[in-house]
Amino acid sequence: MSENPKPNFLEKLKTKWKLKSLFQVVLVLIVFALTGFTILFIKKPIFDFLGVSMERGGFWKTVLYLLLVLPLYQIILLFWGFVFGQFGFFWEKEKEFLRRVTGRKIKK
Repeated sequence: MSENPKPNFLEKLKTKWKLKSLFQVVLVLIVFALTGFTILFIKKPIFDFLGVSMERGGFWKTVLYLLLVLPLYQIILLFWGFVFGQFGFFWEKEKEFLRRVTGRKIKK
């Protein structure tokens, strides 16, 4: 008796994200990782420049993060997506994100 093997994590992502290959899934994951590391390294200098302490939380730190770092993350994500040949995938995700934020319905 032969059962269908359960799809692994990368196969599930491939299906969910509608990608063509496992290699493309790996590239997308690399882009997410590089974007996270890039933000990690540039967040502190941005907050230092604006005079916001990284040691303490607070309302203004959260507001600045949402207004500056989150949009910057989206731009850097597109940059790394372009570098790794996955701009189209990330551009579609970006449009989905903007539709959710603005409350517009997603056209299919």
